[in-house]
Amino acid sequence: MRALFLEFWEASATAVRAVATHKMRSVLTTLGIVIGITSVTAMATVINGIERQFDASMSELGTDVLYIEKWPWVSGPGSRWWDYMNRPNIEADLAEVISTRSRLIEAAAPVIGTSRPVSYRGNTLTPVSIEASTPDFARVHIVELESGRFYSDLDNRTARKVAVIGAQVADRLFPRENPLGKNIRVDRHRFQVIGVLKRKGSGSDQGSSADQQARIPIQTFEQVFGMYDRSISIQARAAESVSLADAKDELTGIARVARSVEAGEENNFEINEHETLRAQMAPIKAAIYGIGIFLTALALLVGGIGVMNIMFVSVKERTREIGLRKAVGARRRTILVQFLVEAITVCLIGGALGILLAAGFAALINVFFTAYLPIETIVVAFAICVLIGVGFGLAPAWAAAKSDPIESLRYE
Repeated sequence: MRALFLEFWEASATAVRAVATHKMRSVLTTLGIVIGITSVTAMATVINGIERQFDASMSELGTDVLYIEKWPWVSGPGSRWWDYMNRPNIEADLAEVISTRSRLIEAAAPVIGTSRPVSYRGNTLTPVSIEASTPDFARVHIVELESGRFYSDLDNRTARKVAVIGAQVADRLFPRENPLGKNIRVDRHRFQVIGVLKRKGSGSDQGSSADQQARIPIQTFEQVFGMYDRSISIQARAAESVSLADAKDELTGIARVARSVEAGEENNFEINEHETLRAQMAPIKAAIYGIGIFLTALALLVGGIGVMNIMFVSVKERTREIGLRKAVGARRRTILVQFLVEAITVCLIGGALGILLAAGFAALINVFFTAYLPIETIVVAFAICVLIGVGFGLAPAWAAAKSDPIESLRYE
């Protein structure tokens, strides 16, 4: 083991000296590797960022929450959009029916929304998502408050003009004031701020949806904005230890009875869940991976061929050195390891440059979108570099190892 370690150490030192002696040649040789590693790392970074953002959104929606709505979230080719449009609107009282009749649902809340400008003392923020529901919304979803309180059943029944605002709205409208108790205007209507939601954060300067919204009681929404021709989303949370499939079956039966759907007729509503979106994303992610892997493999193939070519040149240039080392007792294994380590070193330099470029791209992408570079991706990138170094460096290393020492010493 000690002999092997010393051989590897000597080979590494020789490889570093060889790369340092031909700096420009080494850099040009690694260009293909740099492009390939940058491509694969940047692709993985963007996809990881999308997945993290998607998981965060799904967590906010609730993995155990079902949505009774007029339209399906995902419509396949040839979807019957006309039939969907002619369905009767979902009404708020369906949530109360579900709460009364269901055994598998912990809580149900009607949710309706619109976008309106929100202002305070001449400072206007637009668009702001105005989302209205009953106090049961806090039982269906996790509502985290930075300060203040959520609206109560009394606020809803009396249609009080109170609002719980997102962190981004609070920052923009009240940069130097405490928003609690202040009166804001939501599209000309005065509302009192009773709470501020905890910041969710986002890679975008505009903030996430929760940060850029205001929540108000649904009775207040009806009084101020009206419910005419508006379809409501009924959001229901399955009880603990209840399977989502069982809860969905029960909801389907309750909704069919409540909406007077006869036996044999199709549902005039849709029950959506977050797994539908995940399934819709899977082929898109697979397509991105497929295209990215093809382009990356092409770039790495070109880079690997470049490494092999330059290693053959290096072996040719150092023929006399190889012959001299063999003449004084160096074994084939020693020569093989020396040139393999040199090939791997060149590839690792290219990989390091590629990862640095990908990290720069990730930082740039984060300004406008979202990206995430985990340590696992970096480890995989360096592993790919080692494999390329071994795969494309083996032929020139073997050629050096099996060369005849007498012929090598005679080489001019």
